[in-house]
Amino acid sequence: WVQEEAPDVLCLQETKCAASAVPAELRELPGLPHQFWSSAKDRPGYSGVGLLAKTEPLDVTYGIGDPEHDVDGRVLTAEFPSLFVVCAYVPNAGRGLVRLEPRLRFDAAFLQFLRRLDARKPVLLCGDLNVAHAEIDLCHPRANRASAGFTPQEREGFSRLLGAGFADSFRHLYPEARGAFTFWTYLGGARARNVGWRLDYAVVSRRLLGALCDCKIRSAVQGSDHCPVTALLAL
Repeated sequence: WVQEEAPDVLCLQETKCAASAVPAELRELPGLPHQFWSSAKDRPGYSGVGLLAKTEPLDVTYGIGDPEHDVDGRVLTAEFPSLFVVCAYVPNAGRGLVRLEPRLRFDAAFLQFLRRLDARKPVLLCGDLNVAHAEIDLCHPRANRASAGFTPQEREGFSRLLGAGFADSFRHLYPEARGAFTFWTYLGGARARNVGWRLDYAVVSRRLLGALCDCKIRSAVQGSDHCPVTALLAL
């Protein structure tokens, strides 16, 4: 599927894989020779992100400059001539919201990080942001108001991101689209019934909207409980 899609940049989240253990079929992907991996320190099999690029970035940075969160290997940033591409795997608030407070601290620190980048050049943020922003973004909003990913605090955090000069590219293009989900639990045949959540986003600096051609949710692509999202920009 990756070869057919032929992305200029491929962002992967929740890789659960140290750089030394990346499978050969990924290492040898044609067309994506520049590969960068970040994994959780001293926690094998936890978190992790990867960024693969067709052309070599000007610079690559790891983390957001926050010691509490950078040990988890959640953010990779590649600088290209016209923009920053940020690959992110935002923390999950956890069953029973046991990790809601750390999640909210991440949101605040991450927003400041993105603002600093955006002051230098436009940003494309790709990743599993672990939030369904509005009721339209999940199948059963009423039943999930106290669930991780749909608490008022997490949704407000995403609203603050949008208010800081960023746009949700899919919702910008398709404001009324329903049933547009990117995650389905493996339980109960949820994917076959499209009982899902939209947790994965391509968020852009608002001044990139003129270059935004499309944002596609590739819901037919199997291999995970999430599906890919493709952002197309004319840069």
